[in-house]
Amino acid sequence: MTVTRTTESAAATAGGIEALPAWPTRTIAVLATLDDGPYAIPVSAPLRAGDRRILLSLHRTRGSLSRLRERPQVPLAILPGGNIAFTARGRAHIVREPMAAAPDYAAVAIDVEQINDHRQAEFQVEAGVDRRWLDEGERYALGERVRALTELAS
Repeated sequence: MTVTRTTESAAATAGGIEALPAWPTRTIAVLATLDDGPYAIPVSAPLRAGDRRILLSLHRTRGSLSRLRERPQVPLAILPGGNIAFTARGRAHIVREPMAAAPDYAAVAIDVEQINDHRQAEFQVEAGVDRRWLDEGERYALGERVRALTELAS
C-alpha cells in the first residue's frame, strides 16, 4: 500500500500547523505542567475556542491548576482519532474561578503559540482514548462544564 503525504500532513515535516483542527467534544487530552519536574494529567473535553485558543476545566484542588499559575507555559496533547494528532503549546490562564455551572472547577484558557502536527505518512491515528461512564451524574456534570466553556468561547 502506498501512502501519499498530503499538503496538510507535509506540515508535520515542518513541525507545525497554523490553526487548531476541529476535534470531537468527547476528546480526552493530556495537559502537562511544570514544577520541579513535568506533571501530565488527562483532561476531559477540551474545547476549541478559535484558531489559536483552547478552553478546558480543571478541578480547583488540582495541583496542575496551581502549577500553571506559577508557570503558565503548557503543552496540551490531543489525539482523538480521525487522523488528528497534535500538541498545542502556549500560555494558560484562568478565565473564570469558580465556574458558575461548576463551583469546584476553574475555566482555563490556553492561548496557543505553536501547534505541533504529529501525523505521519506511514500511519494514521484511528482512535483516541475513550471512556465508559459509570456515573451518569458525572457525565451530566461534564456536559454542564462543556456548555459553560462554550458560552465563554462566544
